[in-house]
Amino acid sequence: MGGDTGIARRSGAEAFLGPEFGDGIWNAIRNDRLFTVPNLLSLLRLVGVPLFLWLLLGPQYDMLALLVLVFSGITDWLDGKIARWLDQSSALGALLDPSVDRLYILSTLIAFMIRGIVPWWLVAVLVAREIVLVAALLMLRHHGFGPPQVHYLGKAATFTLLYAFPLLLLAEGDSAFAAIASPFGLAFTAWGCLLYLWSGALYLIQFGGAVRRLRGATPGAAAA
Repeated sequence: MGGDTGIARRSGAEAFLGPEFGDGIWNAIRNDRLFTVPNLLSLLRLVGVPLFLWLLLGPQYDMLALLVLVFSGITDWLDGKIARWLDQSSALGALLDPSVDRLYILSTLIAFMIRGIVPWWLVAVLVAREIVLVAALLMLRHHGFGPPQVHYLGKAATFTLLYAFPLLLLAEGDSAFAAIASPFGLAFTAWGCLLYLWSGALYLIQFGGAVRRLRGATPGAAAA
């Protein structure tokens, strides 16, 4: 196991804990439950991504796009709860849920940037965070490590941003709720982005610890 780094070397069923796109994860998924309520909710959220983008960027049906965002946030909260209540945790769910979260966040941010709802530099910073983490994960995967366990700050950042997005979209309207939603949407966005960057920094610290462990375990590392 990864000890205090929170990152595990790949072995057997542990490989499904993250995007290890090799034999380990696919064997774990094939041998586990696929048709569960949490997995169905995650798939519904995944289908909602292109629908949301079309509603927001095509005909600009903002209220319908808002409903899709609200549905995504509710089901993101529900699938974890249901997995625990019904004992329906699965390898597919462990891979699918965070992947759909990232896809929703990035696609929503890009769509909001196109519509002028959020500034381009904010999107650039968060996309850069994802690129850096993906590069670090690929490096760790090359050395036989699995991804780090999901940190509570990462999950908190995801929930905060998923709450911020509907408020930002609601603030674009002309209703009386728009003036109320605007400051809350901006506040949730600021906190969500800060938590997102903070969690990324913590993951990088974990990556650094894993690399130091690897170098320390390599014969001749001390002489180098």
